[in-house]
Amino acid sequence: MGLTKPQERHRASALKQSNKVHKHGRHKSKGVIDNETKGKVSVKSLTKRNKKNLGKDERRHQAGQLRKKKREEVLLKKRALGGSKTAPFLVAVVALSPEISTAEVLEMLQRADPDAIVTNSPNKVVHISVPRFKQRFSFLEVAPGDVYATLDALKVADTVLFLETARHWEEGLYPEAELLLTTTMAQGLPTSVVAVMDLETVPKKKQQDAKISIQKEIGQYLPEEKVSTLSSDSDSLLLLRRIGSQKQKSLIQRDRRPHLMVEEIQALPETEGTEFVNLRVSGYLRGQNLSANQLVHIPGWGNFQIQQIETPSLDPHPLDVRKRSDDGMEEDNKVLEVADPMKQESLESENIPDPMDAEQTWPTEEEIAEAEAERKTRKIIKKVPKGFSDYQAAWIPDCDAEEVSGDDEESDYDDEMEDPELDAMSVADSNQSENDEDEEEFDTVTVTEGAPDAERYDAEMDMHEELETLKKLKDAKTDAQFPDEIDTPHDMPARVRFQKYRGLQSFRTSPWDPKENLPSDYARIFQFENFDRTRKRVLDQLKDNCSGAMPGWYITLVITNAPREMLENQKPGVPLVLFGLLPHEQKMSVLNLVLKRPAQMSFGLQTPIKSKEQLVFQCGFRRFKANPVFSQHTNGSKHKFERYFQPDAVVVATVFAPITFPPASVLAFIERKDGTQQLVATGSLLSVNPDRIVAKRVVLSGHPFKVNKRSAVIRFMFFNREDITWFKPVELRTKFGRRGHIKEPLGTHGHMKCVFDGQLKSQDTVMLHLYKRVFPKWTYDPYVTAPDPLFKAALRPIEEEDEEMS
Repeated sequence: MGLTKPQERHRASALKQSNKVHKHGRHKSKGVIDNETKGKVSVKSLTKRNKKNLGKDERRHQAGQLRKKKREEVLLKKRALGGSKTAPFLVAVVALSPEISTAEVLEMLQRADPDAIVTNSPNKVVHISVPRFKQRFSFLEVAPGDVYATLDALKVADTVLFLETARHWEEGLYPEAELLLTTTMAQGLPTSVVAVMDLETVPKKKQQDAKISIQKEIGQYLPEEKVSTLSSDSDSLLLLRRIGSQKQKSLIQRDRRPHLMVEEIQALPETEGTEFVNLRVSGYLRGQNLSANQLVHIPGWGNFQIQQIETPSLDPHPLDVRKRSDDGMEEDNKVLEVADPMKQESLESENIPDPMDAEQTWPTEEEIAEAEAERKTRKIIKKVPKGFSDYQAAWIPDCDAEEVSGDDEESDYDDEMEDPELDAMSVADSNQSENDEDEEEFDTVTVTEGAPDAERYDAEMDMHEELETLKKLKDAKTDAQFPDEIDTPHDMPARVRFQKYRGLQSFRTSPWDPKENLPSDYARIFQFENFDRTRKRVLDQLKDNCSGAMPGWYITLVITNAPREMLENQKPGVPLVLFGLLPHEQKMSVLNLVLKRPAQMSFGLQTPIKSKEQLVFQCGFRRFKANPVFSQHTNGSKHKFERYFQPDAVVVATVFAPITFPPASVLAFIERKDGTQQLVATGSLLSVNPDRIVAKRVVLSGHPFKVNKRSAVIRFMFFNREDITWFKPVELRTKFGRRGHIKEPLGTHGHMKCVFDGQLKSQDTVMLHLYKRVFPKWTYDPYVTAPDPLFKAALRPIEEEDEEMS
């Protein structure tokens, strides 16, 4: 009998597959979100403003607002430069070849537009106002090959114009040009433009190949930069258009501080004839607001106070010549702000320690006399041959020895020296042995007379420097093969030689108080309770700072108590830049700098740098000399001291220097004896932390004499019984991974019984690790004079070179 239709439908529904209903959890589709947000929304959802539950229209509207905000920020940055009411584009002209004349380039740029207005400042800064573009440009000529001048110019420049010649395009870049590009990129490169000159000197068939070759050489350092041609006035106009329209790079260490390129400097009449003078410096302010109560820093000269800030009634380099004063009257400077002595930052950079702090009671005369009496202990005097050390004398039987007090020691020593039998060494035997050694070491060879060039080369060689470098290389190689291993001294007890060292069960986890046994120099520095919190507060105050001079204004600063040498040492092509300091940046502390030495630097120093060797550091906007202490760059509370800064290594250099808020780039130079500088490392500022523990490690090694199952007799680590007892609590390690400890001394000549966690091998070496904290020395020197330029040798006259060759 067949089923009815209702029964069939019921049977089909019973056999139909039923899936589990999907529950919308954390991850919802956009359609579900739109369905849930349609209609009424609860008050709780409105108050929370959950960004994850935005609808499609709301998300589209939010993305449009973000795009509009970013577009406005970019336009605001672009309009903040080059306009009639803003600072001009500051362009630093840097030549990458000694054959390029930057003066000719500036003349070519001045002829780019016939309607351009050209003015010059007293410090050789060329101002070009182009009404066609409604933009202003300031070109700064940098001395060719002067690394310090180039770095100072690029600290404040908005754009850098690199110039390369096509005359020797097949030979590639000069090594000095590679050094300039590497140092400027490590410091922080602003917006860059590369132009090729003298392309017309190359045959037409090879001009494209020359340009491609130069593009490839520059692309190793500036891969996104397109090389332009600079040969005519039309090329100069295109170059100006490119400088004014390209996107500006943001350098944090520059934009967070007010900075100024000094275009005019003069001394006040009332301070002339004195060692320190008051200076009037003028220029366009960039970056942040500058208050008269702030301190300013000039690289290479130090920190100074501002007496007052003035501003002229008219811009000295206007975009439109019609805006100049037509009546011919002198422009009056308006005093914008005068420093308040109650609010002005102090130049005090060091803390004055209190000598009576933590005073201790001095011992009385009776206690001193008692200590002297205890020190005069009884000693054993032996008669030994002349020249024997204490270690050699210990092996002579003491059956004939006399035990005397400290008062009779001197008389017995005189009797000992009067005995003629103790001077026993045959002079004839010694001479005969020396002659035999000479015959073994030397042989007869034939020497050819050297050429005049070789004699001249030998005469110019500094043999003292050669020997010092050879010794440094040998010591560094030994330190790399056997790190921290030293020999136990024979002439003094090990407990006296290593009395400042301590043993650690674990270098990573064992406690070490950072405030323990600090040197007196640490009483002169400042330390923050929470450096990160202070840095955040100082940077937040920059947003609310509205006092003083505004960025883009042409201002004049009156600086007090500046050295006269700063005014007298002004040279063409050497810029003078000025930075405003943030709060606390004039105070001394301990800076930790991360440094690295890339191996591909053909112009860099490849020999190891010894710790505490003097280097010239450029940290952010500062330049100073210091003797750093190197340590490993690791995560932990303690960091191992490095005796040498090896090539291809990354270390942390610890120095005493003024506080600088990161980020800040770091460059390290070594000044040669001929006045030139050599780049040895680049890096960045790691922290401002005096509590960083740099621990120097020494390793005393011993060798197994007798090996048992779990114990062994070790020798050559110590040479007297008292040292073994002194270092008994320190744990022992071996090169094959065994651990143990000293059980007891054996005899009086340094043998000791040690117990290990397994049987030693006869070729194993037993080591005892000791640690001592190392502190930097107070060697900070902010006065760094400008060295000779790199291209000095290449700029010699040809006639002089021919005379030398002849």
